[in-house]
Amino acid sequence: MSNDPRAALQALVSAFEEHLVAASNRRSDDDPAVDGAYIAIADAFDAYEEALYDAYDEVTPLTVFAEDESDDDDDDDDSDDDEELLEDNEMLDEDLVDEEDYEDLDDTDGARSTR
Repeated sequence: MSNDPRAALQALVSAFEEHLVAASNRRSDDDPAVDGAYIAIADAFDAYEEALYDAYDEVTPLTVFAEDESDDDDDDDDSDDDEELLEDNEMLDEDLVDEEDYEDLDDTDGARSTR
């Protein structure tokens, strides 16, 4: 693995190109070439993000999600699964504050309080 972000980026771009070729030549829904190219993108992205962080203390706004095979048969919407995928600084929509919650906090002179 290279610690050069430019080389890692080039490997990521190549992985995307190989995935496109595999997808365009897909022979079935479970084509191993497409699956392999999918994994290659995830691996190349991880290498790029690590090289970028090592060189510049920077990350991308992207996240690679691992597919959990045990959830393939589950059709129910479990919010616990969603919370596991969130980064520390992300919130679910239900965690957002509604502006109406602050309406009764107005000052007596009619000016809105600041947050």
